[in-house]
Amino acid sequence: MTTKQAKLTKQETSWILYDVANSAFTMVLTASIPVFFRALVDGDALENVVNNPLVKLISSGNISAALAGSEQAYEAIKSSLFAAMTVVSTVVVAVLAPILGAIADHRNMKKRLFTLALLLGVCGLLSLGITTNWMAYLLLLFLARIGYSSCNVFYDSMLTDVTTDERMDNVSALGFAWGYIGSCVPFIIGIVLILKAESFGIGTGLATQLSFIITAIWWIAFTIPLLKNVKQVHYRDDKLEVGKIFGRLLETLKKISKNKKLFLYIIAYFCYIDGVYTIISMATTYGSEVGLGQTDMILALLLTQFVAFPFAILTGKLAQKYNPLLLIRGFICIYIFACVFGFFLQYAWQFWVLAVTIGLAQGGIQALSRSYYGKLIPKKESNEYFGFFDIFGKFADFFGPMIMGLSASLLGASKYGILALSALFIIGFVLLMFVQKIAD
Repeated sequence: MTTKQAKLTKQETSWILYDVANSAFTMVLTASIPVFFRALVDGDALENVVNNPLVKLISSGNISAALAGSEQAYEAIKSSLFAAMTVVSTVVVAVLAPILGAIADHRNMKKRLFTLALLLGVCGLLSLGITTNWMAYLLLLFLARIGYSSCNVFYDSMLTDVTTDERMDNVSALGFAWGYIGSCVPFIIGIVLILKAESFGIGTGLATQLSFIITAIWWIAFTIPLLKNVKQVHYRDDKLEVGKIFGRLLETLKKISKNKKLFLYIIAYFCYIDGVYTIISMATTYGSEVGLGQTDMILALLLTQFVAFPFAILTGKLAQKYNPLLLIRGFICIYIFACVFGFFLQYAWQFWVLAVTIGLAQGGIQALSRSYYGKLIPKKESNEYFGFFDIFGKFADFFGPMIMGLSASLLGASKYGILALSALFIIGFVLLMFVQKIAD
């Protein structure tokens, strides 16, 4: 498994820098964007909110209680609005990803579609720094998420264009590593701006919106090297015929189902990445339950990023000496421990331990999952295959939280939900053992 270390090429470096670019959006999406949305809703009259057609459609059961003064019902309305936007944008991207991927596999199409998705995402984020209407904010965030997620499909498939199979694990790991640390820069600038808003002579709301604009500028600035230096090396030579796209997608699905190794790997990936994404998205819920304040949760989030940085780099080096599947299974074991530890979570200091534990495995498991898949698929159809790969990641965005929600409602506490996630990791671990047997 050893490969000779070599200096990164211009194409590899440019590709890695995009992870620095788009990870900044992930940070604000996790921390400040949901908080500001709630503030915008709070700034509107209660009657206007409950009479909104969208609220009547997705949260009608909470309207009467909210009008009667129930704060819990009003918070539920805000949560359901944000959750609905997240789910719909996730489904839209999951449906579009393989279709756009099939188109992007043709000559010179990958970067064109990537650029269009980038413009949609960046413009949507910039607009969040301007609007003060919560409905407009929700729509613009919906567009920004679609642009961001679509970019990732094209970006992931570019990994096959910028490097070789032998270097893929290390390059993928470096992307996640520098993404973790790089995303902290605009995020910290934004947080300082928000916390010190009065010192700058502005309100907290304006400071938050300025942080969105700073993040959008960061996103576009660190994308320029990719746009300039990365070329589509692998592509289909046949003529692009949109009418035949769906037929090709069905053919690709048949190929995946017949390739036992690839098929089992995708199912395993769906199981364990479901747990990974759920832990990331639900981290603040755990923190609030043990009495962690908003500032402490932001600091814990930053701690996870800082810990993930060196361990993601280490993962890339280890992958040159050890089988990537073995390393992925090792990271799954760390996540199983995190689930069990999270179940017994009672005190704030334990949350900090959990944050460090997640940081040990988060970058490595995502990086190796991406690069291992990239080595399994045909290079000329990488975007189409990564489109299907993205579907499993997108469905994991809400399937895991759904498991946690059901566990919490049936058993009376969300800690049972995190314990339930360990089952997904165990299934993923077992399936990867079968993948390894096929590989051997």
